[in-house]
Amino acid sequence: MQAEKSLSGLIKALPSLLRMEETKGLGRTFKQQWGGGRNTWSIVWKIFSGGQGLLKNLRDLGKVKVGKIAPNLSLGLWEVLGEREAVVDGEKRYTYRELSDRVLKLANALQSLGVRPKDRVAVMIHNGAPFLEILNATSLIGAPMPFVNWHLTGEELLKTINLRSPRVFIFDEEFMHEIQDIRDGLVGVEHLAVIGGEEPPPQGMLSYEDLIAKSPATRPEVNFLASLNPYTGGTTGTPKSSNLYDSLSYALSDLAEAPRESFENFLPYTSRAFSYFYWFGGDRICDPISRNIRTLIVTPVYHAGTAAGWAPCFLLGATGVFMRRFDAEEWLRLIEKERINWAFVAPTILQRVLALPEEVKRKYDLSHMRSLISAAAPCPPQVKRDINALFQAQGAPGPVFCEYYGSSETAIITVLLPEDYEEKPQRINSVGKARCGDLGIYIEEEGRWARPNEIGKVMGRTASTLSLRYPGSEDRLHESLRIIEGKEWYDDGLLGYLDEDGFLYLTGRLKEMIITGGVNIYPLEIEGVLLRHPAVFDAAVVSMPHPDLGEVPVACVQLHEGAEAGEEEVLDFCRQQGLRGYLLPAKVEVLDELPRHIDGKIIKRELEKRYWKDIERKG
Repeated sequence: MQAEKSLSGLIKALPSLLRMEETKGLGRTFKQQWGGGRNTWSIVWKIFSGGQGLLKNLRDLGKVKVGKIAPNLSLGLWEVLGEREAVVDGEKRYTYRELSDRVLKLANALQSLGVRPKDRVAVMIHNGAPFLEILNATSLIGAPMPFVNWHLTGEELLKTINLRSPRVFIFDEEFMHEIQDIRDGLVGVEHLAVIGGEEPPPQGMLSYEDLIAKSPATRPEVNFLASLNPYTGGTTGTPKSSNLYDSLSYALSDLAEAPRESFENFLPYTSRAFSYFYWFGGDRICDPISRNIRTLIVTPVYHAGTAAGWAPCFLLGATGVFMRRFDAEEWLRLIEKERINWAFVAPTILQRVLALPEEVKRKYDLSHMRSLISAAAPCPPQVKRDINALFQAQGAPGPVFCEYYGSSETAIITVLLPEDYEEKPQRINSVGKARCGDLGIYIEEEGRWARPNEIGKVMGRTASTLSLRYPGSEDRLHESLRIIEGKEWYDDGLLGYLDEDGFLYLTGRLKEMIITGGVNIYPLEIEGVLLRHPAVFDAAVVSMPHPDLGEVPVACVQLHEGAEAGEEEVLDFCRQQGLRGYLLPAKVEVLDELPRHIDGKIIKRELEKRYWKDIERKG
């Protein structure tokens, strides 16, 4: 039985768990963010007492399903925090008491529509309060919540939704036309619910607000499952669905499928998976008024990386401030107005903020910021330095730039902190060290692990990879899982190396590596030089066919607004910075704008099409 397995596994794992810095740090983080010792004990009491009394719950612990106890964390957190501000969404502001009321009503509404444990409730929505409402409601009732990319249309959108065949599909009114176009092809969708709109929804659709208004704010029939169900691979083809709900829920859920590892061995990975709350300062961050993390959520909620922005709201009682669409100056204004001390960004956001006129950047008080967390794409080292300089000039007491490396499959693996690069400045070129999982560099040709500073394949091992499945695309799991020396590792297709201290330096993707006359060229090395040119806003190095060498690097650059630079000037700069021979781009092309995915990643395949027309491309 799940509860018995959990209890015995916990007893075996407890000694090592309690010795881990990650576990101790998480304990201090929860205490800090929940409002101190008295609040923490109140929440713990509510977790174990639930609705039937503490003594009865403890007496029956061996037979009570953990999935019935786990929701008490959320319900107890909302009750104890009560009047703390939970959500800021434009002009709307909800306390935790008000959020709880809406979540409970929505959970009951979904169950009245026939949603049962493990049924899917998919969403296609912009950043806003409904995201947290649906996430919490579906977690309480054990319904995975696929996050659908709102850039998709037509056949691609239809395939993505049908991959998970949700029973309920909730979408913003803005996407009505796209949904109407594919409505007849949807598989398994019994109910369509619309958020927003001044008119009643079309016949056969439901109003999201009506669902909430007509339902009771009573405790639903709970079956806990942290409902995260993002898609992955959307920049390279039809997305796959990633089951983060299993790995992040297993210790507290009867619905989550078991990992490919014993419970005793898996628990430390769970502690490490959530430890980024601690590493990024959750045990210290304290707003002077609300006494908690105040997080600015600007990257799209459908993107898995955005969880680093909203997850503190889900577990720590943070205040979530949503931006529907990014605007560089508005982002700075909200940091000042809402006393933001935690934010997740893609590097392109930082680049656009730094590109603002000096008089605009100097208007805002940025003194509350403590953890500005970057991921989703490589962040140029100079951008890291410049953003630190901006925030410190505007009041921050020290460097704020943090970074992590991870993916939809692995979640967070490495963490880079200000103290890391303050101790050794060259570490700012890295993406941190493995703090939330295991990391190794593998030399596949020789079947061995790499030595320090030796480039090879980046391999990760985390709570998420040990539970990884692709629901609806199970046959694709073998593409990225490897068994090395008897252990399972995830191959993300990246190349990089570890220094003597274990810090990871990424050199590029295996598919992006350019082989010129038998010499391996890593685009990131050249891109790093290009980005040091004062006129260059962003750069991408891709391959171009060559009659003798097979392929050679070509640099595509986007200039700062109003800046000027030609091919020869850029090439001269590259030579001055030490690029020679094969590393010197064979061509520099200045483009008005580089094609980007919503998370800021440059879509290099779109650039390569310019040079490989009618020519068979490698891989």
